[in-house]
Amino acid sequence: MKISNKMEPKIKTTLSLFLLSVITLSSLAQNPIIRDQFTADPTARVFNGKVYLYPSHDILAPPGKNLRKDWFCMADYHVFSSENLTDWTDHGVIVSQNTVTWVDSTSYSMWAPDCIEKNGKYYFYFPANKNTAGPNGRKGFGIGVAVADKPEGPYIPQPEPIKGIFGIDPNVLIDKDGQAYIYYSMGNIFVAKLKENMLELDSEPKAIPDLPSKGLKEGPWVVERNGMYYLTFPHVENKIERLEYAMGNSPVGPFKMTGVIMDESPINCWTSHQSFIEFKGQWYLFYHQNAYSPKFDKNRSSCIDSLFFNSDGTIRKVTPTWRGVGISAATGKIEIDRYSRIDEKGVSIAFLDSVKPFDGWKATFSSPGVWATYNSVDFGRKKLKTAEVKCRSEKGGTLQIRTNGMEGVVITEVNIPAGKEWNSVASRLIKSPKGVHNLTVMLKEGGMVEVDWLRFKVR
Repeated sequence: MKISNKMEPKIKTTLSLFLLSVITLSSLAQNPIIRDQFTADPTARVFNGKVYLYPSHDILAPPGKNLRKDWFCMADYHVFSSENLTDWTDHGVIVSQNTVTWVDSTSYSMWAPDCIEKNGKYYFYFPANKNTAGPNGRKGFGIGVAVADKPEGPYIPQPEPIKGIFGIDPNVLIDKDGQAYIYYSMGNIFVAKLKENMLELDSEPKAIPDLPSKGLKEGPWVVERNGMYYLTFPHVENKIERLEYAMGNSPVGPFKMTGVIMDESPINCWTSHQSFIEFKGQWYLFYHQNAYSPKFDKNRSSCIDSLFFNSDGTIRKVTPTWRGVGISAATGKIEIDRYSRIDEKGVSIAFLDSVKPFDGWKATFSSPGVWATYNSVDFGRKKLKTAEVKCRSEKGGTLQIRTNGMEGVVITEVNIPAGKEWNSVASRLIKSPKGVHNLTVMLKEGGMVEVDWLRFKVR
């Protein structure tokens, strides 16, 4: 196992459930959440008090494989887990196109999956291209199942895909009476019952009516809340996908189109894909975008933002953020480029190295007075003494760090020497806050300053 941001947690502090349990120095409560590989189509599930993430795994098309280089390429699935939505552990590959007998191992087509628990077993559903034609003469996509005794595996794939399904993007709902339903897409969105063994259909698949007839729709995800069933799915209303939903009184509908959950990607990612969970009293939306690959939207990354419902049960539209969710430890590396709010006219965000996107981003403060805010930083109870900022500035400058906005308390001022190289610059604190605060960084004076990260230390 490894921590996805390649850092081993060093400090764990128990907080209340409201503060999302465990905080560690790695401080990855930022979007994208997995930061050393591409992860698309994020399926999130809560098992045994933890959140497990089952995404698909985008890669670049390997040379010499006769694959489209401008298309999706996915060969396997990883599973990740977190106790706090902040720090994610990669449990490694659980299913590969090379380990499933019925899958065409040259197709690189392991698209959006799902996982569900029933009677102590974990059932991982995944689509892939078949290596033989079915009774109707079609190869195409089948949906397989791999079974495990633990959420992280090991998973044992079944020797054949589910009979009677030709489609992608499986999603499984177990209703309150114990009946399981499988949803999938292929032109339309389909639903069918599953048998008690979770491996076979118990009814003929039926297309769900009264959904948009024009534009691609795929990726169904169905969730029940307060007796209402929400059928959510990506749909191309214009040129790229947005997340929409319909509501109904039963797992099979009828469903009535209700609204938009998230608009089209502001960074022009053609696809969108979603899952919903309730975790420790709060609902969350998992989705993907192409932040690490802005010029090639077939390499995508998983994100999380909070989800809220209106009093009538409808869903409030979610605006994607870079900050994401969770509490960041003040003693961890706080990447101000994953801001909550920003002075858009004076602060810009760019890769540290465009050739190495997983190295992350930097925030550039262009002139005195410009600022960026990063919310929910936990300073704990111990007195902190210094701030450390990784930065550079050819002309030099002074950064002022405050709590809770421009009217907040000044924590410190960091004098950055002139130079072309990145440096870690330390400054004594004027005041050491306690507890959770928002953090604002402002360029007080001097020339342009670039910031990679900042953190606070006890000495």
